[in-house]
Amino acid sequence: MQFGRTYEEFEVGAVYKHWPGKTVTEYDDHLFCLLTMNHHPLHMDINYAENTTDFGKNVVVGNYIYSLLLGMSVEDVSGKAIANLEISSLRHVAPTFHGDTIYGETTVLGKNMTSKPDRGVVEVETIGYKQDGTIVCIFRRKVMVPTQEYLDARGGDQPGRPTPIPREK
Repeated sequence: MQFGRTYEEFEVGAVYKHWPGKTVTEYDDHLFCLLTMNHHPLHMDINYAENTTDFGKNVVVGNYIYSLLLGMSVEDVSGKAIANLEISSLRHVAPTFHGDTIYGETTVLGKNMTSKPDRGVVEVETIGYKQDGTIVCIFRRKVMVPTQEYLDARGGDQPGRPTPIPREK
């Protein structure tokens, strides 16, 4: 199983479909709101949402959806990252509700070497969409990733990983 990519492994135009999806529960939404101190009643108060908003029900907080998609993309995009450099755009284009399942995919938009020959910057766009295909979130980011030379100089893909001690029988 691959976790992230080296600079050489990224190809402009490549699309990575992140799997599996995640069904968003009321608990997920409320916990994220509580952890981030976002107590807006649109997310936390069913009575308010049903009687006051255009949606008629609670809307999942957008930053949870963004965070979920960012996490989904790590295995394919930034698992080997040296640094996450920039989020250049973030748009929430449709609401997500409790019970919706979110899927994501990332397209490689560009890549450039840095002034150091052992790393480069990759620009990607990630979209998130619901079970019916409705796009809910789009964001672009730049990630500094190592070359294979960088990894080799530091002990490979998983430096510092211990070797298991055999169990006695």
